[in-house]
Amino acid sequence: MEGILPLFKPAGMTSHDCVFRLRKILKMKRIGHTGTLDPDVTGVLPICLGRATKVAEYITDAGKAYEGEVTIGFSTTTEDASGDTVETKEVEKVFTRAEILEVLQNLTGEIEQTPPMYSAVKVNGKRLYEYARQGIEVERPSRIVQIYKIELLDDRETFSGKNVSFRFRVSCGKGTYVRTLAVMIGEALGYPAHMSYLQRIQSATMTLEDCYTLEQVEELAEKGEVEKVLKPLEDGISHLPNFKINDTVAEKVKNGALLDIPPHLLQEDGPIAVSQTDGKVLAIYRKHPRKPGLLKPDKVLRNDQL
Repeated sequence: MEGILPLFKPAGMTSHDCVFRLRKILKMKRIGHTGTLDPDVTGVLPICLGRATKVAEYITDAGKAYEGEVTIGFSTTTEDASGDTVETKEVEKVFTRAEILEVLQNLTGEIEQTPPMYSAVKVNGKRLYEYARQGIEVERPSRIVQIYKIELLDDRETFSGKNVSFRFRVSCGKGTYVRTLAVMIGEALGYPAHMSYLQRIQSATMTLEDCYTLEQVEELAEKGEVEKVLKPLEDGISHLPNFKINDTVAEKVKNGALLDIPPHLLQEDGPIAVSQTDGKVLAIYRKHPRKPGLLKPDKVLRNDQL
């Protein structure tokens, strides 16, 4: 069995829990997820089966979209609703719609984020959440992330109360912490804040409408029909620039040969999908670091042995 299973991740399970459960349901070991979702977060989690595990990292690096809720008035250790309260400040002012929209606009584009202590980022070979569980605060490396668009999903003209909550939709690039984005929204409004709800609504080309629950997958497995709902691995990397080749070159690609960079890809610095005329992707290539004008294989996905 090979392909991508668009899974709806339920609340209360880690991404790894989902993989563990699917290995039992599908009776196969070669399964991988495409980017960690916190236990509280629900939504789109593409699961790679068989050969498709080779493209998991490229799906992880693709753009994602979320719908979330920020609550202003108190912050937490984990930056979401599951953490202990760190700071409380009763909201005494009335926020206008224009004020909130301005904050969201100012957080669009390239922004700098510091990963939360409760995250999987490694510092000195140890994950931040391991330090956090021991009560140790360490210096965290900031990162630049891309926020493509933030929309306010609330039609109120004014926002008031001891705690103020509103929903938003965000499209963002890899490495973005939406929990931290919620905190940053609060800071820009002058108050501690946290993310009180989050659902991933899209990952690469896959949306909520594509997804199946674990229970549905179990039913399909009992009928032997799981393969009917799998998406081809090409769907997971359709966001990558594409280089179509003929059958003669295809044989060379299957054996990991270097390729001349075609004119339309001269400006590309990231991964490139090399495909046959029938649309099947044979390999992922990148610019050769030492040989100008050439591409080298990053991963061969299909050859006569695979």
